[in-house]
Amino acid sequence: MADDQDAALLARLASLRQHQQGGRRSPHKPLLVLLALGQLATAGSSELPWSQAQARLSDLIAEFGPLTRTSRAQSAAYPFTRLRSDGIWVLDQDVPMDAVRPLSTHHVVGRFEDSLEAALRHDPTLVQSAARAMVESHFPPTVAPDVLTAVGLDPNLVLHAADVVPDPSGNAERRRDPRWRTAVLQAWDRQCAFCGFDGQFLGASVGLEAAHVRWFAFDGPDSLDNALALCVLHHKLFDLGALGLDASARVLVSAAFTTRTDAGQALYDLHGRALRPRPGTPLPATEHLTRHQREVFKGQPLIA
Repeated sequence: MADDQDAALLARLASLRQHQQGGRRSPHKPLLVLLALGQLATAGSSELPWSQAQARLSDLIAEFGPLTRTSRAQSAAYPFTRLRSDGIWVLDQDVPMDAVRPLSTHHVVGRFEDSLEAALRHDPTLVQSAARAMVESHFPPTVAPDVLTAVGLDPNLVLHAADVVPDPSGNAERRRDPRWRTAVLQAWDRQCAFCGFDGQFLGASVGLEAAHVRWFAFDGPDSLDNALALCVLHHKLFDLGALGLDASARVLVSAAFTTRTDAGQALYDLHGRALRPRPGTPLPATEHLTRHQREVFKGQPLIA
């Protein structure tokens, strides 16, 4: 019975209604939930005064969300007021949706709804399971630990939490193909598709990873036309949106990326470089490239 109750509780958190603008992902609500889970884990309560949430949530959205023209305060006000409609979040005062000024003027405080708060307090392991389900549903593995650290949760504890609830869509949990990494590295001649790094240690590739172009968390398939072999650095930058690919599979470097050292400036040299896969290896499919350009790549590319 307890397992059923736990699964039902986690399903409530997982079934957030996601706002999308122009078909782009919008992780604003998940980031607020994760921030509240971190607050609960560290302070014993999910209470977040707007005066604190505005700065912390806007920072999270700027770092881990898509680029937006909305002001930082407005970006934070959207989830802070709209999460109420999902039945898991309450404010101590009734304020209009999306309105920033009343949140500041009335010193509004938000927190989890009473029954959810009580259940999470009663069983701290549920906080870890909820955070894992949330972060794995909305972010790739390269970024998930950074998100958890930013909200005050220990990635080592959270990402090893026991599975309690299936995929948030209600379908059977999708599992990664254990053979996929080997197939991807082999297809790209065990070298980074961007920079050509091909380090080996004791006969095994080191510092190379199989990357999804369209994230696995967003129904990206374990197929070679959705795959790149990337070094650890470029995989991270690709998933954060500092690197991308155009429709011709040429590398894009975001103009938002800056660096001062020679090592960092080597990234600029990648801009415009065409991918050269091994014969027989497909380039990423157009639909996956388009999805990455729309939902992950941030800002405008460098001027060639």
